[in-house]
Amino acid sequence: MSRFSDRLYESTQSIWNQCHEHPFLVELREGTLDPERFIFYLKQDYVYLIDYAKLFAIASMKSRDLETMTKFAELLHSTLHVEMSLHRDYAARFGVTREQLEQTVPSPTTIAYTKFLLDTAAQGSLAEVVAALLPCMWSYREIGVAYAKIPGALDHPLYREWILMYSSDEFGVLTDWTIDIMNRLAEGLPESELARLEERFLVASKLEYMFWDMSYRKEEWPI
Repeated sequence: MSRFSDRLYESTQSIWNQCHEHPFLVELREGTLDPERFIFYLKQDYVYLIDYAKLFAIASMKSRDLETMTKFAELLHSTLHVEMSLHRDYAARFGVTREQLEQTVPSPTTIAYTKFLLDTAAQGSLAEVVAALLPCMWSYREIGVAYAKIPGALDHPLYREWILMYSSDEFGVLTDWTIDIMNRLAEGLPESELARLEERFLVASKLEYMFWDMSYRKEEWPI
């Protein structure tokens, strides 16, 4: 029997494939990506993570059982105290200070993405929250695992750490748990609600592509 996550995965393959072949990620795996583009990405990703963490807080609040509530609270704590700390340490290796990270002005695409996530979290069900936050985790895991297998992709002294982070067993376990909760929440829902979850997943996947593109172009406000 197919799971709802299988449907989500199939619906976004063309989008995720385009992410894999975007110049930002192609050059990252080849070790030729301009460090200034990666620094731009690190800064925007930092301010993105601040709002992304809020999704876990809202998901914890919307959970109907203690186990799920606790897990999302743990994800919130891990994002704020582990992932963001690692992000700061990693950025420092590119010469970016914590102050620079925290003074980053969100780009138009970053604002569009985080507004979509927070609007979904504020107005939607727990299932909608998970459908919106899942593409970030799942697509990063897929990119990391795929790139870790490419000869030469781990040769770059700095980009290799990014690939290893998202191909790690720890990140894989976190992603699998989120996929499983997506399937549990979708179980028994009518098609109209499943279609809405799929729409949330698709929009977030498109915004993932836009985030890579924004980083490559080092998108700024036009005015």
